Amino acid sequence: MIRQLFPTVPPPAHINPLQWDHAQTIARHACARVFRDGGQPADALLEFDLKPVETVKLGWACTVELITTSLCQLPVKLAA
Repeated sequence: MIRQLFPTVPPPAHINPLQWDHAQTIARHACARVFRDGGQPADALLEFDLKPVETVKLGWACTVELITTSLCQLPVKLAA
């Protein structure tokens, strides 16, 4: 049912398709939970420590893609 609500976005060329699919499933479930609880797309972004842009009204599909992309990024190494 969740896959019906959010269209499938193909992964970028530099990301493993299996990793993208897994991250997309996590993002869809998180967005569905926020939606069920009456939240907005910006609330779902905040769950993943992403800052929503105030001037742009995000839809759920765009939110899922942003969360998926952030989950697939390589971790940033911090200097000691």
